[in-house]
Amino acid sequence: MKVKLEYGDGQVNVEVPEGSDVFETGVTVKDPEGIKDVKKATLDAILHPFDMKPISEQVHKGSKITIVFPDKVKGGFQDDSHRKTSIPLIIDECLKNGVEEKDILLICSNGLHRKNKPEEIRKILGDEIFDRFYPKGQIINHDSEDWDHLVDCGNEPKYGAKVVMNKYVYDSDVCFLIGHAQGNPYGGYSGGYKHCATGISNWECISSHHCPAVMHLPDFVPVSSHSLMRKKFDAIGEWMEHFMGKKFFCVDAVLDSFSHQIAVYAGEAHRVQEESWKIADKRTYVKWAKKKYDVIIFGLPNDFQYGTRQGRNPILVEQAISAQVIRLKRVMSEKPVIIALAQCDGDFGDEEFPAMKDVYNYFQEHGNTLPEIEKYYDSMDTKKYIELYRHNYAFHPYHAFSMISCAHIAERDCKAVYIVGAKAPGTAREMGMKTRSTVMEAFEDAKKYVGENPNVLVLPMTFKRPSVHLCMEDEK
Repeated sequence: MKVKLEYGDGQVNVEVPEGSDVFETGVTVKDPEGIKDVKKATLDAILHPFDMKPISEQVHKGSKITIVFPDKVKGGFQDDSHRKTSIPLIIDECLKNGVEEKDILLICSNGLHRKNKPEEIRKILGDEIFDRFYPKGQIINHDSEDWDHLVDCGNEPKYGAKVVMNKYVYDSDVCFLIGHAQGNPYGGYSGGYKHCATGISNWECISSHHCPAVMHLPDFVPVSSHSLMRKKFDAIGEWMEHFMGKKFFCVDAVLDSFSHQIAVYAGEAHRVQEESWKIADKRTYVKWAKKKYDVIIFGLPNDFQYGTRQGRNPILVEQAISAQVIRLKRVMSEKPVIIALAQCDGDFGDEEFPAMKDVYNYFQEHGNTLPEIEKYYDSMDTKKYIELYRHNYAFHPYHAFSMISCAHIAERDCKAVYIVGAKAPGTAREMGMKTRSTVMEAFEDAKKYVGENPNVLVLPMTFKRPSVHLCMEDEK
């Protein structure tokens, strides 16, 4: 049977085993119904925040306001996207209550991701907000290495994580976190305290949770909102609030498979997480599978999530496969086989990911397993990579280590991982993956692991749309 899967810069028709089950996000199982009047629902949430005074009682003339919004990795770009809807409403409400426009600063919470370029921020925020604030220097990227604009908050007491945060946020009178309750393999959902714990902190803070000691624990796979990683997000966010002496004003939207709003909630972070996850669970933890699957087949495009070469960079290819293992573990047999289409040509994307090749080469020369690589960060010459992160739109060097830590999960939890269509197959093999020319060749070879009649699941569009956390039909 033929199925269209992502590959390279588009899609290709692929022969997959007869009798395979196909699950397409947002199509096979429909999302919950979206909001009919997005602006009205968002304004209502902003005006009636959970466990927090309304904006009218928090701001006045002279108040310093920060609005923190996620980078291009998530959230959608349509005219009524959550960022484009909520931010103008928040600004209007602040101005109505005496805040001067000059005292409003918008911060892209890129964390260790590369800084967003002006044209990308325009696409995220829309022309009106961009043209109004960017020329005056009131839209900036977070810089996790700019110690003139960072605050060391010490170690939070629950888990001992070092907490560093953006000084503009620390110094503001009110900070609005614009987030998305959208399925995420790292801690269940984006948004809430995850937003500040990863988006406006630094590598030391992020290394306390995006690391083998957390990501390789049994509670990390399958994905849930109760893992140690999620608990650390909450503890870090709480400690930031304690250190600042104020609460974040969260405004989170539950998003569907096409990044449209299903619901919007505002207020104190714990309550926003609690309320938004009730709805998000219905869209994200999809109870569909009637059987466990021995073989999973999907395609990786070149351009998704982290950049234009994600399907070409062997570290990011294996990380993306691991992310699917985390999401799909509930419907997988104990040790499944993954068959993934990817160009995997060894193009690491040196402009965006300058540290990746260095980390990859170190693994080839010194590492027997991927988790061993984390210790290399302490001896790595990071100065040039940090300069590129700060001034040339490159990912921070520690990001490569968080990616390779996640990549280990595919190796650990699968009998085999096959890459189909690799342009430089040796780079995939050097990461511990097998290579074949076609899906059916890979499938025939996989039978030595899974037998002659395995259950096969095919997942079109699994990276071009916000993925679900697939569950068994009778999952409790």
